[in-house]
Amino acid sequence: MAEVHSGNARKRAIVIGAGIGGLTAGALLARRGYSVSIFDQAIVPGGCASTFRRRGFTFDVGATQVAGLEPGGIHHRIFSELQIDLPEATPCDPACAVFLPGETEPVSIWRDPEKWRLERQRQFPGSEPFWQLMGTLFDASWRFQSRDPVLPPRHIWDIIQLAKAFRPDTLITLPFTFLTVGNLLKLYGLDRDRRLKTFLDLQLKLYSQVNTDETALLYAATALGVSQEPQGLYHLQGSMQVLSDRLVESLERDGGTLRMRHTVEAIATENGKAVAVTIRDQKNGKTWRETADVIIGNLTVQNVVKLLGEKDNISPNIGDRIYRHRIENLPPASGAFVVYLGVDESAIPPGCPPHLQFLYDYDGPIAENNSLFVSVSKPGDGRAPDGKATITASSFTDTEKWWNCEDYEQLKEQYTKDAIARLGSYFHLTPETIVHREAATPRTFARYTARDRGVVGGVGQRISTFGPFGFANRTPVDGLWLVGDCTHPGEGTAGVSYSAWTVVRQLEACQ
Repeated sequence: MAEVHSGNARKRAIVIGAGIGGLTAGALLARRGYSVSIFDQAIVPGGCASTFRRRGFTFDVGATQVAGLEPGGIHHRIFSELQIDLPEATPCDPACAVFLPGETEPVSIWRDPEKWRLERQRQFPGSEPFWQLMGTLFDASWRFQSRDPVLPPRHIWDIIQLAKAFRPDTLITLPFTFLTVGNLLKLYGLDRDRRLKTFLDLQLKLYSQVNTDETALLYAATALGVSQEPQGLYHLQGSMQVLSDRLVESLERDGGTLRMRHTVEAIATENGKAVAVTIRDQKNGKTWRETADVIIGNLTVQNVVKLLGEKDNISPNIGDRIYRHRIENLPPASGAFVVYLGVDESAIPPGCPPHLQFLYDYDGPIAENNSLFVSVSKPGDGRAPDGKATITASSFTDTEKWWNCEDYEQLKEQYTKDAIARLGSYFHLTPETIVHREAATPRTFARYTARDRGVVGGVGQRISTFGPFGFANRTPVDGLWLVGDCTHPGEGTAGVSYSAWTVVRQLEACQ
């Protein structure tokens, strides 16, 4: 196995994973003069926000919405620094149409704040005091987040940035730090409002991986409020791949390199510092060791531990042991089952929103095809040929079910049929209108993204794992940094981009 050393006086950075977080970190560091190499085992960059093409259709793999494109939003700030154009996009309005069991009229989450206020008052009578407090917490949290705090702090510089973000206009959030959404519903006497609680469960499962009783209130306030102006969610023209392509262009313009179909198999440490990675070229099987001053993992925390190897490969200090113990004891994360359909446009009902969410049975789980989050292409958005459309429907699923099943293909086919049958209650799906269909499971995501067990969405945003109590960008191993949905502020393209922005600022401050 050969070993490659940097012969350049510039600082050398290796990024593991070409998801949006990794690409953003790599592009920003290259812009600042680092010698950057990004390695990813997949065929195309983007991770869970990448795409694939079949029979003229373009399917978004996982992520289908983007936040942070508005002036002052995280993508706007990053793309301005990189001096590249933001991708063309249209606001999602409604951000989502949520169909509760047995109902034919959805709860529409409108972009206009006043329109959304009237909608929720009509849909959930008596709940407005709850929503008003959530709005107040959102405003304070957004002001706090806009000042670029570092959470959780692990260095004196981090603490200083966190202190700067606190102002009198954010102090209202402090009494609510240890509350969940479920706690607030009880305080307002709304915990027995089945429709409201179910609606919140559905939305929070998308954004926080857990339900109202477990989601940290302050995280939920941001997740539930970001759909309204002046923020908002956006639908990219072309596909989600546009976001990755722009970042790759910036990276390569500034001298960085992206190597797809290259697997990082190990992170080497010396005296508690990450110094190199072992890389395997999937095309020819060759492996080599490459050194770096900085190693950034766009990884799950579980993947970080695996790449570091056994415990004797990490310095035996208390911080390292606590880190590993904490990861080992995390609650199981969810996987995703996704059905991708290329259809004739006659399958799409008139006036169909671009994003929908269905729950079919109040007594069933918000998972396993009882709940589906659906994204539908729009005419002319680049995802389907003329007269056609794409439908992407996903549900949360237990990852172990897919790794331990006796007949994987049979289980996959049964889930696909069940999902299409469920979708048939809204869409006109027949053998004549379905042009193409395929499905992805946790095993698919593990194969293409290398995420441990094929999990999606990072760690659940519980009290014990959100914001100030979550996983830091600084790992216990000197020189090894973490970006992505396991770090603050959580999942989504805006969240992982912010984590990359934070790491680059921390590296600059520590030079």
